[in-house]
Order: sequence, then C-alpha cells, then structure tokens
Amino acid sequence: MNLETPLVELDFVPHLRARQLARFGLVTVGDLLLHFPRRYEDRREFDKFPTDTTEGAVCVCGEVTRTQLKRFGGSQKMFDVMIEDSNPTAFGGRLVLRWFNQHWVEKIFANGMRVVAYGKPKRSGSNMTIMHPDFEIVEDDAEESIHLKRIAPIHGATEGLTPRLIRWIVWSVLEKLTDEAVPTLLPPKLDPVSRAWALRQMHFPESYESLEKARRHCVLEEFLRMQLSVAASRSEQQHEPGAAHCGSGELMRQLHAALPFPLTGAQQRAIAEVQHDLALPRPMNRLLHGDVGSGKTLVAMSAMLLCVESGYQAALMAPTQILAEQHYLNFRSLLDPLGIRVALRTGSRREGNETPLFAGDSTPQILIGTHALLYEGAGFTKLGLAVIDEQHKFGVLQRAKLRAQAGDIAPDVLVMTATPIPRTLTMTLYGDLDVSILDELPPGRGKIITGIRPPTKLPDAAKFIRTELEAGRQCYIVYPLVEESEKLEAKSATVEFEKWKKLLAPMPCAMIHGRIPPEEKEQIMARFRSGEAKALIATTVIEVGVDVPNATVMLIENAERFGLAQLHQLRGRIGRGGHKSYCVLMTSADDPESIAKLQVLVETTDGFRVAEEDLRQRGWGNLLGTEQAGKTTFRLGDPIAQLDLMQLARNHAFLIFEHDPTLSRREHAGAKQLLAAARKATFAQVS
Repeated sequence: MNLETPLVELDFVPHLRARQLARFGLVTVGDLLLHFPRRYEDRREFDKFPTDTTEGAVCVCGEVTRTQLKRFGGSQKMFDVMIEDSNPTAFGGRLVLRWFNQHWVEKIFANGMRVVAYGKPKRSGSNMTIMHPDFEIVEDDAEESIHLKRIAPIHGATEGLTPRLIRWIVWSVLEKLTDEAVPTLLPPKLDPVSRAWALRQMHFPESYESLEKARRHCVLEEFLRMQLSVAASRSEQQHEPGAAHCGSGELMRQLHAALPFPLTGAQQRAIAEVQHDLALPRPMNRLLHGDVGSGKTLVAMSAMLLCVESGYQAALMAPTQILAEQHYLNFRSLLDPLGIRVALRTGSRREGNETPLFAGDSTPQILIGTHALLYEGAGFTKLGLAVIDEQHKFGVLQRAKLRAQAGDIAPDVLVMTATPIPRTLTMTLYGDLDVSILDELPPGRGKIITGIRPPTKLPDAAKFIRTELEAGRQCYIVYPLVEESEKLEAKSATVEFEKWKKLLAPMPCAMIHGRIPPEEKEQIMARFRSGEAKALIATTVIEVGVDVPNATVMLIENAERFGLAQLHQLRGRIGRGGHKSYCVLMTSADDPESIAKLQVLVETTDGFRVAEEDLRQRGWGNLLGTEQAGKTTFRLGDPIAQLDLMQLARNHAFLIFEHDPTLSRREHAGAKQLLAAARKATFAQVS
C-alpha cells in the first residue's frame, strides 16, 4: 500500500464505504490522510458535567437514562436525550442533549447507551442543555482504544460517514501503511521530522506538543508547494523571449516638465524601477500598488511613453467603461501636446456581432480600453507594453490573452491596483511579480474627515450636503443595491434617488449603476465631471478610478454591508482636490464587529493600515477569490498568522530555482513532486 493506492482496493474498506468516500472527494490513501481533522477532543479525561452556562464547549461522556419526543406548532418536533455522568459529583451529573426537527436522531438513542457529547452548555429551566451537539455512541468493543482514552480526531463527515467511521478507516490505513511508503518531501533543513510521522500525529496525536510539531511540518509542506509554483512561474518568465522597450526618455521628461505639480519621491522611485525593467531584453512583470490617489496612472503613462519612444505600442486595460473613458480623456489632455496618438477601444462583444466604440487614429501608439482589447481588431500592430489597471478584476486567462496580442515576443507587463496590499499578501499571491510601492500622496490633497452616523441623523446629513453643494462643491451618495431586494434589508439606489432629488432640490442630481447602458453611463459621468450634476446617487460602480476633484462629500448608506477595503476605495473618490472633504458612514448596525470595522476608517486614511486591518478582520480564508483558488487554497496554513513559515518556504523555493531551475538534482526530488502537485491543483481549478 502507498499514497496512490485507491481506497476501493483495500480489503478492510467495504465498497459501499469506498463509494461514499469517493463522493466526499477521498479516492486514494493520500486523499484520506490529507483529510485532516477539523478539531480534536481530549478524551484522556472528560470534562465534568457543567452546572452552569459556560463560555466554551465541553466534552463529556455519560449514559442515556431517558429520551423524550415533544411535538408543538403542528409539524415542529423537539427531541431530548438525558445523559448522566457515571461518576456524578455532589454538584450535578445530568445533561440534556436537544435537537429540533432532526428526525434521524430519534432512531439512534436508547436507554443504557454510552455517549460522548460535545457542545456549549446553557441553562434551560432546571436543566443544563446542549443544543444540537456533536456526539458519538460508544460501543463496548475492541475499538475503544481508537475512540476513547486519547486525543481523538474529529474529521469532517458527510451523509453515511460519521466522524467515528472515518476515524476507524484512517486508523486502519495507518496501521498497515509503512513509513517507507510515505516519502518525506521537505528537506531536513526546513523541518527535521518525517512526513510519515507528521501524518500519523495529525490524525492520532500522542500529545498536543507532537500535534503542533506535525502541524508545522504539514503547513510548511503546503507553503513550500505554493512557493515552488510561484518560483517556477518567475523562472519561466525570466527565460521567455522578450525585447527591450525603452526609449531615451525625452517624451517622459517633456510630460513631467508640463505637469503643474512635482512628482513624489515614491513616483520617481517607481518610474526608475519600471525604466530599468523596460531596458532589459526579458519581459517585465511588475506590480504597482499604492493608496488611492497616490499617482499610479502617471507612473503607467511614463512607462508607456518610454515604450512608444522605442517604436512599440502600449496598451492600458481597465475593468469598466467609466474608468477606460476617464483614462482616455486624461491621456488625451496630457499627451496630445506631445503628438502621441491615443485610441479608445471599448464596447461589448456578442457572438457573431460586435458593436464597439472606437475613437482615435487607425494606427494608435497608445490604446486604452476594456475587455475589447482582448479581441481581434483592437488595433495592435506591435504591442510592447501591457498595463492592466485594477488587476484583481481580471482573470489569469484574460491577462494571458492580452499578452498574446504581442505575438511570439512577450510584452512587458505592468499590473496596477489601487488597493494597498499587505506584505503577507504580496508575498503569497503576487510572489512571481516584482513590486513597486507608492507610499506617498501628492501634495495639495484635501483632508478627509470620516464619521459614523445612525439613520436618525440622515436629515442632518442631508442639510450638511446642501450646505456643501451651495458652496459650489459636489457629492456622492452610495448604496449597496441597484434595486430593492426582498431578501436583503438594505436600501437601493433606484428607490432612494427620488428621495434625494426632493431633499436636494433645486440642485440637479444624477444616478449611475451597473445596469445603465455604457453610452448613457458616460453621459452621466460627463455631466458630473462638468459640474452640471451636483449629486451623484450611485452603487459601487464608482469604486475605482473616478476622479472629480470638486467632489467633497460622500455618504455611504448601509456601510456595514461593505468590506473595509471597498469602503476605503469608495472614500478615495473624495479629497482629490484642495478642499476639506467628508465621508459619512450611515449604519443601523449595533454589533461590536461592524462598529469596530467602521471605526478603523474614522481613525485612519492610511490605506496600508486599512488593508492590514481588513486582512486581520476577514482572515485568510475569506479573502481569496476563485481566481487565486488553485494557487492558494490551504488545508491547514494561514499566511497571516504564520508569516514566518511562509517566508521560510519562499526563501527556500527561490533558492532551489536559483541553483537548479529544472529541479534535476536528486536532493530536489521532493520539490519536484510538490511542484507537480501544485500544478495539478491549479489546472483542476482552471478547468
């Protein structure tokens, strides 16, 4: 038997159980042993039966003395099981296990059974009760040593497969599996224990100390697998055929001289880093990130001028038509005096029918657009630089398709995001990219004051908004929904628009959301940019890139429904001119978590601090989108909490590829196996 052995071939696993395990995604011995317990119960010594409500869960063992089924409210059922401690103390010894409308439970229990129960006890009348507990029936058989008198693993289960049954199958597999059949994939310098020992301790730990050692080994294995994938990608990129796309810099110097403001030190540093990459004969793959308003677009524009000057085309792909149109207007205003031909390419692509909006010269030097840039007829003749704005909005395959527009010679790629990225995420998700950080804001930006207000303060907020509009300023009013929803208790832009028109009359209002046709959206934004519309009632379609320096107020309704990073992005639409600006977070939430989240925005406008706090609050598992899933799904590891292990794995992976890019050395056999597993997982996610 080895890790590749199908479970269906094991004589001690009945075919019915093997089929159930396969439906659960456990097909081989290796799959089963990587199905780690979701928690552990210390059954070496059970908790005493509780006499009062406790903060945490307890694990008790007792004998069933009574069962009772009660019906109420027509079809509603309540099923109680009374268990008693076999060694009752003077302070108690009885506990009620209770289920509502769980018909299957009624057939399981009988008086005299011994039960292990796990859950949080609460007082209910004269009884201590655990609602819907985890439980196991203890049978008097030879398997007692597997299920009792130890730290017992509680595996994730499914219909027909109880934690007890999975525990028995895992035990049986480990009994018959030799250590030689489980090769260790980590080098001793990273972790001294063997993989076989770690897997045994993960499922049946001798102590909590050995469990921690085993967990460290398995987490390092996960992290190294991912970092090897990143290092391999980086190595392959560096060996792709490329070309230098860097002119003398004269056009860039003319642009900078014409600006009404100086570049920040961070912008100068980032431009120098990009210029160095463009001059190399290998493809650039660089991430540019910084706070909202830190000047990423100017860095990208400088890079594109360097590329154009070398005789190549440059392209900028934005996620929305609003943002693409705005980039186009900005580029034209700054680059027309330099004689640079800029084209706009947006529109929707339908099967067999294409109706794009195309403006500019037929042989443009710079193309700006949305997904339309990915298709034939975009206007590429010699693409040298692809800039991707808000890169997290595009999938891996879309980015690859844009790169393919350059033909056999890979273009330089600069990806930008307005969301500041904590070091943990940069190292984990974007480790195959060089990173430039804009950590300074241009001078002359207005201060932003943020406040949290309950719905009862809306009239006061409306009065304040009127005052700002009468002073010549403009405002955004943001809602989480386009239309009313029966399922969500949240306000919608379309319903509230009529209310705001009355509240702010005679000030002209406009509304924008994702369902409005693209051409109409641009007309609305043009009215707002020109100042014709004073208030813009919107959804998160304005989240990125919208730049109206005269807008000084943003009111966000149902603010608790937005994530921290998204709220910070929205807030970044104001404070872009020299006037003091105000962000009002309206919320009816009173739970501590929601208030604590919003309070972060009151305390700081530093996007890097906001990003760190967002990462801390949401946790690693809730942060990943499907795009990254194949590369970064971990069974055990948490890069936030275990940054030191991630750094260790990263350093080791990159060192391996530095000395052995083909992984042909014998000592790198484990690394080769881990990389193959990483690529198999990524391919499964993509397909």
